Amino acid sequence: MRHWCGLIATGLLLLSVAACGRSEPRLMNVTADGPGPDEFSILPTRPLEMPPSFAELPQPTPGGVNRTDPDPEADAIAALGGNIDRASNNNGGLVGYTSRFGIGAGIRETLAAEDLDYRRQNDGRLLERLFDVNIYHRAYEPLSLDQYRELERMRRAGIRTPAAPPEPEE
Repeated sequence: MRHWCGLIATGLLLLSVAACGRSEPRLMNVTADGPGPDEFSILPTRPLEMPPSFAELPQPTPGGVNRTDPDPEADAIAALGGNIDRASNNNGGLVGYTSRFGIGAGIRETLAAEDLDYRRQNDGRLLERLFDVNIYHRAYEPLSLDQYRELERMRRAGIRTPAAPPEPEE
């Protein structure tokens, strides 16, 4: 009997140590239910359109872009009211404006290291890790913004908020 108790205790110890040993904490545990397609890899394409003249069609470029392929950057520029023809890959003005108060060297690496440390500190309880329970929202809740409290703060400060979300119904 003592032999079986020792084996059971050893098995439980190994199981608990294995549940704690992950190299990088996973707060968002999302797994596929089956061998189906990945719905995030499917991109909508633009509808086919008939040109006024077939002579206006560009020469085909094998392996190149298609006229109906999505262009997220151009779509974003058009949605924000910009001129797609004037847009270029030179983002110097945007980078200059956003960094006008200075930026730290290696800010992305610093933020990634700080986030990894935060995720390690908020990796969930033993059974949550053992059963892959999603704890992402609970872990980052202290860092989230209460949109209605922020809206009231902005209104008290005299800032107009014409596109504010409606009050929640209780």
